[in-house]
Amino acid sequence: MTDSDKSQDRSPVPDQAEANAFFPSAYSLSQYTSSRTDFDGPVTEETYTGGKWKILTIATDERYMLMRNGTFFSTGNHPVETLLPLHHMAEAGYEVDVATVSGGPGKFEWWAYPGQDEAIASAWSSIETKFKAPLRLSDVIARGLDDYAAIFIPGGHGAMNVIPFDRDVQAALDFFLDNDRLIITLCHGPAALLAAGLDRSENRFAGYRVTAFPDALDFGANLDIGYLPGEMPWALGETLKKDGIEIINDEMTGATTRDRNLLTGDSPLAANQLGKESVVALLESFGS
Repeated sequence: MTDSDKSQDRSPVPDQAEANAFFPSAYSLSQYTSSRTDFDGPVTEETYTGGKWKILTIATDERYMLMRNGTFFSTGNHPVETLLPLHHMAEAGYEVDVATVSGGPGKFEWWAYPGQDEAIASAWSSIETKFKAPLRLSDVIARGLDDYAAIFIPGGHGAMNVIPFDRDVQAALDFFLDNDRLIITLCHGPAALLAAGLDRSENRFAGYRVTAFPDALDFGANLDIGYLPGEMPWALGETLKKDGIEIINDEMTGATTRDRNLLTGDSPLAANQLGKESVVALLESFGS
């Protein structure tokens, strides 16, 4: 098989670390990934120098999503959706903490890492140890969230595994809502917003408008091109809508939106813009 033939292969690629687990097909990666992002510099030369406010990143420590057909999708945090927004925020002067629900290492969809991108490489170099040895979210909450200006939940299908059903995530979101802090997320990361409705008559984000990864792609093209090895266990957009959250995009275009203190983006294409908008929002509200 030639390299050209391989690049057209739409068969999900076996992950040797787990039985019946798969990475995206070569063809799907040729459509969805790139060696560089669209990073084009900071949105402003202004930086935060106050030394108090930090960003709390809640990363997924779950590698595998069990699909409806019994296969596993080898997933995690998407590197562009994680590192590019964090690069913008860190370069603007905000310290970043990383937490996971279990306290175990954050997992990455390493097959989507843009190997020739200097901004991503810089971000990973500065924060790698925090993802490999993160804080336990319950410990962060117990110590107090007063010093955090924003909570950031990256995308990647792994964000749909545990985070939306976790009480500590609910407690963190409650604090950020009650104290007028920023909540930033993109792609499949908005699944975390479901935690705000656990055992409640209404989700606290009911009525909010968000951009998120479209169900039509996950249950359509992503299956056809072998990005996913089977149908996902549940549909992101459909479930958010059931909780009263309005999805305002139907396609993946790089769209972002802000509703009150909630900033969202639809996909890796939105990571750069969302990072810029996050910096502007942070400096406006937490710049001193």
